[in-house]
Amino acid sequence: MRTRPLKVALLGCGVVGSEVARIMTTHADDLTARIGAPVELAGVAVRRPSKVREGIDPALITTDATALLKRGDIDVAIEVIGGIEPARTLITTAFEHGISVVSANKALLAQDGAALHAAAGQAGLDLYYEAAVAGAIPLIRPLRESLAGDKINRVMGIVNGTTNFILDKMDATGAGYQEALDEATALGYAEADPTADVEGYDAAAKAAILAGIAFHTRVHLDDVYREGMTEVSAADFASAKRMGCTIKLLAILERAADGESVTARVHPAMIPLSHPLASVREAYNAVFVEAEAAGRLMFYGPGAGGAPTASAVLGDLVAVCRNKLAEATGPGESAYTQLPVSPMGDVVTRYHISLDVADKPGVLAQVATCFAEHGVSIDTVRQQGKDGEASLVVVTHRAPDASLSGTVEALRKLDTVRGVASIMRVEGE
Repeated sequence: MRTRPLKVALLGCGVVGSEVARIMTTHADDLTARIGAPVELAGVAVRRPSKVREGIDPALITTDATALLKRGDIDVAIEVIGGIEPARTLITTAFEHGISVVSANKALLAQDGAALHAAAGQAGLDLYYEAAVAGAIPLIRPLRESLAGDKINRVMGIVNGTTNFILDKMDATGAGYQEALDEATALGYAEADPTADVEGYDAAAKAAILAGIAFHTRVHLDDVYREGMTEVSAADFASAKRMGCTIKLLAILERAADGESVTARVHPAMIPLSHPLASVREAYNAVFVEAEAAGRLMFYGPGAGGAPTASAVLGDLVAVCRNKLAEATGPGESAYTQLPVSPMGDVVTRYHISLDVADKPGVLAQVATCFAEHGVSIDTVRQQGKDGEASLVVVTHRAPDASLSGTVEALRKLDTVRGVASIMRVEGE
């Protein structure tokens, strides 16, 4: 066994970084045995050096991350800073100095993954990022390695714990969105500013990463269609229950039937209670994969938090260190298919539309005609009326999103339609 330790620079020491440092210390002997050489925390770059960090030698703390990377003896850098800068510059600097990188930075990888992979490949180094998607759940490595010989056609999942907690509470208790968000904030599941979670930005970044790996093509963050969940109401959940469904914020990645393009989207959707994703509760994540040979697979577990995310980081660290000892690298970017990402208008699915209409004869006929004129076939209709006001709930058969958008635009122009209260896609059937 090699006696000189592999030296690790930890960039960032927040919730995840502090857990990484703790596990590296408490499991040092096990890590040595698994890697085949000692692994040593050689420096910790932080913004606030005065903060007390229990279990970390103060002598390791520095505010100069660049100097830490350039000092000449670092083998692996663990980046858990988050955001675009300075993380991007630091990762590039690491590659320039012969340092492999383990990252948990979903936003950066979704935006600049191609350039970072290219830099790692040119330098003959590793870029691993299991922790960037779904916390502790082994997902990226199974997609990138275990299923490398298969053809993945669809990936659908819950990849944000905060939104799943909120929607689960709305479903279980009948609470409104704001009430459920307040509970999530009080329990620490939601940030003071929850925008990245509830508006789908976090899930969209993860969707871009997963789509690129699953379909062997480059999918940028801007390619992912995104809708948030702030407009989901208790009434939507009531309608979903009448259909035998619940509502989840889903990342859905699909290969076209002809295999010539892919789609990537994040939005709330109704799914049947019989679907495996419907039973995912609280702040848990789950990803459902459909492959040609392997069939249907589901990956489930805690998708966030210090210890779960650190588990994924340490798994990557072990793999990268083993590669260092073998003077090899693991799999890099696979983008050989170069498939285009189709617009949301091309997506075909079912829809649940709730309309506020005048309670008088002929309204249903007008609405049905509007759907027919845009090529959207109606599956079921439910109407309730009282005192001149009525609600009309229409569930469609499968139709292109562009056709549904045209239908809704035309409905809004009808004198008998007071408003379009809700539009929800229906998935998983």
